[in-house]
Amino acid sequence: MNFKVFLRSLIFLAILFVALYAGINNTKEIEFSFPLAFSKSIHQPAAFIYFALFSIGVLGGTMLTAGGGKGKK
Repeated sequence: MNFKVFLRSLIFLAILFVALYAGINNTKEIEFSFPLAFSKSIHQPAAFIYFALFSIGVLGGTMLTAGGGKGKK
């Protein structure tokens, strides 16, 4: 494993820790409003919304970095 992969993994885990820590300490139900995607507000525990937003970001980042391009030869 090279250093770049190791560093990316550490940064990813640090961001995951922050998202989980925020979710653990904010367990009350909140109102999430995003009119472009939802016609009405979503009422869910804060931890669920944090996890969902983090997951969307991870999937988006994965698609952007794993997209087509010239492979290493």
